[in-house]
Amino acid sequence: MTTNIATDALLHKGSGLQVVVGLGQSGLSVARYLAKQGYQVAVTDAQEAPKLADQLPAEVDIRQFGAIDAELLQQAARIIISPGISLATEAVAAARQAHIPVVSDIQLFCEACTVPIVAITGSNAKSTVTTLVGQMATDAGVNVGVGGNIGVPALTLLDNPEMALAVLELSSFQLETVTNLGAQVATVLNMSPDHLDRHGDMLGYHQAKHRVFQGAKSIVINREDALTRPLVADNLTRVSTGIHAPDKGQYGLIIDPEGQIYLARGTELLLSADKLLIKGRHNLLNAQAALALGELAGLPLDSMLDTLQHFTGLEHRCEYVAHAADIDYFNDSKGTNIGSTMAAIEGLGAVYAPKDGKLLLILGGQGKGQAFGELTPFINQYVSQVLFIGEDAQLIEQHLRAAKISADVALHQCQTLEKAFATIQQVTSSSLSQVQAVLLSPACASFDQYRGYAARGEHFSQLVSQLECVQ
Repeated sequence: MTTNIATDALLHKGSGLQVVVGLGQSGLSVARYLAKQGYQVAVTDAQEAPKLADQLPAEVDIRQFGAIDAELLQQAARIIISPGISLATEAVAAARQAHIPVVSDIQLFCEACTVPIVAITGSNAKSTVTTLVGQMATDAGVNVGVGGNIGVPALTLLDNPEMALAVLELSSFQLETVTNLGAQVATVLNMSPDHLDRHGDMLGYHQAKHRVFQGAKSIVINREDALTRPLVADNLTRVSTGIHAPDKGQYGLIIDPEGQIYLARGTELLLSADKLLIKGRHNLLNAQAALALGELAGLPLDSMLDTLQHFTGLEHRCEYVAHAADIDYFNDSKGTNIGSTMAAIEGLGAVYAPKDGKLLLILGGQGKGQAFGELTPFINQYVSQVLFIGEDAQLIEQHLRAAKISADVALHQCQTLEKAFATIQQVTSSSLSQVQAVLLSPACASFDQYRGYAARGEHFSQLVSQLECVQ
C-alpha cells in the first residue's frame, strides 16, 4: 500500500476524524467541503495514484492510497463513501460492524442545505427530468443549483450563496447511505432491474431507491409503475403521472376526437405532444414528471410549458440525430439496461405505429447478466429488424429466440456498428421495408468496444452523418 503520511499521526489529532473513501469528483468535493468546515480529514482510495490527488487541499494531510485502508477506517468518527464503492467492501463492512457511521456526500449536503430540494431518482430518465426541472427553474427566474449524480457534485452547489432551489439527480448508490433527506418534493420515476450485482436483488435495489422519500414534504408517483409508490401509507401531498386521462389535479394524457395527444392536468389540456421536440411516450411521461415536480416546488405552469416546448433532450438519451434516406435516426446509447431500452422501443414505436412504420433496433455490448427475453413483447410489437453488436450479441439473440420472438422480426449478427450500418443500408433499400426509424438502444454496457456510452453514441452519430453526406 502507498502511504503518503504516516497513520501514527492519527492518534494525536483527536477523535473527530472524517475519512473520505474514494477520490473521484464526489470524494474530492467532500474533502474540500469538510476541510473548509475545519474538520480533520483523511482520504483513502484503492488506486495507487488517484488522478485528483493533486487537487486535494493541503490541510488534508492523511492520504492512504493503493488500497482502502481498513485501519484508517477503524479510527474514523465518520466515513463518507463515494457512490462507486460498495458497502460490501471488506474494510467498509468491518467499519460498519464497528458501528462507525457511513454516509454519502448527499447526507452532508442535505444537512447543510437551507433551500428546498427537488430529489429525483429512478432506473431511467432521471438525468433528463433533472435537467428539465433545472431548466424550468432557470427560465422562471429562480437561482437553481443542479447536480448530484449528474454534472456537479451536490456539495459544490453550496458554493453558490444565492441558490434558492436545489435539483438533485440521485442514484441508488448515493441513496443507500442517506437518512431523512427531507426534500421539498421527491420522486422515483420508474423501477426496472439494474445494479442487482451491487444491491443483491430487486428488493435491495427498491429499498435503496425509496430512501429518497424519507422526510419528504411532497412526492410525485408514476401511476403506471406500482414500485414508484412509497410502501408506507402517509398523508403527504401526492401528484401522479401516467399515460391515461388523469383525475383532478393529476397529470396524464388526453386524446382529442382528431387523435391528437395532449399533456393534461385533470381535464385541462396543457400542450399537444406535437409541440414537444422530445418524442416518444416515455418522454411524455418525463415531461409530466417535470411539470409535477415543478408545481410542487412552486414553479409557474405557463413558464414550465414554455420551457418544455424548447427542450431538446440530452445527448445519447433517445436523442434525435438526423433524417437520412427517409429514415429517422435516434441515439439512445445511454440505454444500458433493458428497462431503458423497453421505454425507448415503446416510446418511439408508438410514434411510428400509426403510420404503419417499424423500428430497426441495434442491441448489444456487455449484457451484465440481464434477461433479454423481457424485451421480446416490445420488439414483436414495434420492431421489424434487430441488429446485434458487441460481446454478448450471440447470447442476446439466444434469449430473444427462447422468449419466442416473432418470425416477422429479422435478426442480424453484425458485431460492430460499422457492419450494422452496412446491414441497415441493405435491409432498408428493399421496397418491402417497413423501417421508418433506426434506434440505437443497446440495453448493454459499452466497455467491450468503447470507453463509455457517450463514445458509442458519438460513433453512431458519425456513421449517420456519413449517410447524410452520400444522399
